[in-house]
Amino acid sequence: MARDSYVIGVDYGTDSVRSVVVNARTGEELGAHVHPYARWKRGLYCDPSRNAFRQHPLDYIEGLIASVRGALEEAGEEVASQVKGLAVDTTGSTPVAVDRQGTPLALKDEFADNPNAMFVLWKDHTAVKEAADINRTARTWGGDDYTRYSGGVYSSEWFFAKILHILRKDAAVRDAAWSWVEHCDWMPALLTGKTDPLTLKRSRCAAGHKAMWHESWEGLPPEAFLTVVDPLLGGLRDRLYRHTFTSDVKVGNLTAEWAAKLGLTTDVAVAVGAFDAHMGAVGVEIKPYTLSKVMGTSTCDMLIAPCAHIGDKLIGGICGQVDGSIVPGMLGMEAGQSAFGDLFAWFGALLGFGLDLVEGGEAARDRILPALNAAAEKIPIGESGIVAIDWMNGRRTPYANQELRGAIMGLTLGSDAPRIYRALVEATAFGSRRIVDRFREEGIEIERVIVLGGIPKKSPFIVQVCADILNMPIDVARSEQACALGAAMFAATAAGIYDKVEDAQPAMGAGAEMQYRPIPENVRAYETLYQHYLALGAFVEEHHEGGSRSS
Repeated sequence: MARDSYVIGVDYGTDSVRSVVVNARTGEELGAHVHPYARWKRGLYCDPSRNAFRQHPLDYIEGLIASVRGALEEAGEEVASQVKGLAVDTTGSTPVAVDRQGTPLALKDEFADNPNAMFVLWKDHTAVKEAADINRTARTWGGDDYTRYSGGVYSSEWFFAKILHILRKDAAVRDAAWSWVEHCDWMPALLTGKTDPLTLKRSRCAAGHKAMWHESWEGLPPEAFLTVVDPLLGGLRDRLYRHTFTSDVKVGNLTAEWAAKLGLTTDVAVAVGAFDAHMGAVGVEIKPYTLSKVMGTSTCDMLIAPCAHIGDKLIGGICGQVDGSIVPGMLGMEAGQSAFGDLFAWFGALLGFGLDLVEGGEAARDRILPALNAAAEKIPIGESGIVAIDWMNGRRTPYANQELRGAIMGLTLGSDAPRIYRALVEATAFGSRRIVDRFREEGIEIERVIVLGGIPKKSPFIVQVCADILNMPIDVARSEQACALGAAMFAATAAGIYDKVEDAQPAMGAGAEMQYRPIPENVRAYETLYQHYLALGAFVEEHHEGGSRSS
C-alpha cells in the first residue's frame, strides 16, 4: 500500500461493544472505545434463575454509534474520511425474530418490552428441552443425522433450539415472526440497508456452527427433518437461507443514513459478520493446528486445519467443523467451556453477599477476586484435597449438555475461600485439558496454544495453572482487543486493501507479549488431580437426572 488506509473492527461482547480504528498498513491502533449496554447493565429482560438472557436491539444500535464515534474521536478528525472498511463480530448463537423487512420485532411498539422478541443471548439456556428434541430426532427419524458436523450433539445455546423455544412459548411472537436472523448477520445488513431476510448475506461461521448448515445437504436441514422435530418449524426453512458467506466477502457499503450516524463516508465497505472468538482467532494470527483460546466469561477454543488434512473425519463432541468459518479455505473447528470467568465471578459474588448493604461494600467486593488470586497461588497443589467440576453453567465441550451442574468435592471445616477458589481455577483448566484430549483422541494434534481476552491480562496465576495442566507453553496475545482486531483484518480484506485475510494477519497482527511454560513438578502433580476430576465428572454425569452422553 502506497498510503495509509484505515479500517474499523467492532466487537460485540456479552456486556459491552468495543470499536477500534486500525491502520490497515501497520496494524497500529489509533483509537478505541468501549460502550456498556445500558439496558443490560440494569438487568432488564433477563432472569438468571431460569438462565434466560435477552438483549434489546437498541442496546446494539446505541452501542455501535457510541463506540465507533468514540474510537474516531480518539483517532483524530482526519482519520474518519480515510476509513475504507468496517467489520463486525458478535457473540453467538444470538438470534432474533424479524418481520418481512428484517426488522427485529422488539423495535416495533407492540413488542418493545417483550423479551421473546429480543435477541436471545448466547448463554441463554431456556431451550434445553428443544435441544433434546432435536438430538433425539436426529438419531431416530430414519434419515441423515444433521448434527454430525456439529460434534454429534445440538446445544440449547444454538439457533434452531432457541427459535423453537420461542415458537412454543409465545404465540404473539410466533405469529409476527417472518424469519430469524443472527446478531452477526443483522448488523452488516442494517449498516448497508440490505435487511431482507431472503437476500441478506448470512455468515458461514454462524450457519455452520450453530444452525446445522452444510453444503452436502444443500444448506440447512430439510423441511422433512425440521417438521419431525416439531410442526411449528414447518415453512421456516424457505424463509431462512440457502447460501452462506465467509467474512472476507463484502456485504455492501454504508448507507448515507448510517454514514452520517457514525461520522463516516459511504465509501466504507462492510464485511460479512462472524462470531467473536472466530474473528479473535484471526486477530491473534491463527495458523493450522494452533489452538486460539478466548478466556472471558466463557471460553471459546478455535482450531484450523487444511480441509484435505481432515478429509471425511468427523470430530465428535465439539461445536462444529465448518469450511471457512475462521479462515476462508481452512476447516474451522470450535470447542469451549460454558463458564470460565463467569465461574470466578459467581464465587466472588457468593463471598460478597450482603456487601451492597454496607457502606463501602461495593469497593470491598471489587477486591475479592484479586485477593483470592493472590492467596490461592500460594497454596501447594493438592494440599487442600478439594476437586471441583466446572459445569456451573452446563458443559459445552465435549458433548454439549447444558443440563449438567457443577460440583465441589473434598470440603472440610478447614476449607477456606482461597482453597475452594484454587479448586475452581484448576477445574476450568482441567476442562480445557479435556478439550485438548478430545481433539487428540480424534488424531488431531495441537502444536501451539495462544490465549486472548481479559483474564490472561489480569491473572498470571490462572494462565500458569492452564500451562501446567495442559503441559504446553501458552502464549498471551499482545492485543487488548484481539477480536476487534480480527474484525479489522476482515474489514481490510473486504475493502480490497488485502487480497486475502492471511495477507492482512502479518501486516496488522500484534503477536504475543509473553509465554507461560509448564513447570515439570506441577505437571506431574496435576496429572493425579486430573484423574480425580475425570472420575468426579463421570460420577456427576452418571447420577444426573436423565443421564447424558458420555464425555
